Amino acid sequence: MKRKYILDAHCHTVSSGHAYSTVTECARGAAENGMELIAITDHAPKMPGSCSYLHFMNLNVIPDNMFGVEILSGVELNILDINGKVDLPEKTIKKLDVVIASLHIPCIKPMSLEENTQCIINTMKNPYIKIFGHPGDPRYPFDIKAVVSASRDTKTVLELNNTSLSPQNGRYDGPDTMLEILRECKKQCVPIIFGSDAHFHTNIGNFSDVEKLTEEVGFPDELILNTSVELFKKTIVSEK
Repeated sequence: MKRKYILDAHCHTVSSGHAYSTVTECARGAAENGMELIAITDHAPKMPGSCSYLHFMNLNVIPDNMFGVEILSGVELNILDINGKVDLPEKTIKKLDVVIASLHIPCIKPMSLEENTQCIINTMKNPYIKIFGHPGDPRYPFDIKAVVSASRDTKTVLELNNTSLSPQNGRYDGPDTMLEILRECKKQCVPIIFGSDAHFHTNIGNFSDVEKLTEEVGFPDELILNTSVELFKKTIVSEK
C-alpha cells in the first residue's frame, strides 16, 4: 500500500549544532522510512552552535537526489523581533527551496499574546517565508484565529510539528494548541504541513503523533501538504 505521507520538509543535520546526522544519513533514513522528498532545513546563524550564512550559500553542492529521495535546500530561520526580522539576508533566503521561520527561546523572548500574534503575522508577510514552524510552543501564546487567517491570506503554511508532542521536548504542553489550530484551519479551509523536526535520521518522516490529531478532528487529507509532492511544491517551494 502506498504511504499516505511521502515528504518531510523539516529535517536537521549536524550543521545545526544540536542534531546528529549527516545529509547522507538523512537521505538514507528518509528512503528507509518511505519518503519521496525531504528538505534540509538547518538552523540559521543566530541559533547557538549553528552554521554561518556560507552554509546556506553553498547548499547547491548537495545532490538533488540521493537513495531515490529528492533533496531540497532549506533553512529554519530564527525570528528576532516583533517586526518579523530574521537572521539571513533576503539575497540568501531567495536562493533556497524551503524557508521555515520559527520562534526559539535563544533568539527571541516570549512576549504578550497580542505581541506574539503581531510578531507571527509580520513574519508571515515576508514573501520568502513559506512555513511557520512549530506554532504549538506554549511559551509563545497567540491568537489562533488571527494567525490562521494570516496563513490563509499570506499563503504561509502552519506546521504541525511532531517533535513538539514529545514530553521530553522543551516546547511540550500537550496537544491542545495544535488541536485548536487544526480546528480553525479546517473551518477556514487552510492547508497545513507536518514536520518531523528530525534531529536524528531515524526520525525523518515520523508523523505518528500529529497524524492522530488530524484523525481526531477529521482534518481533510487534501489540506495536508505531505500527501502530494506536486501540491507541496506548488504551495511551498520558492521560485528562483
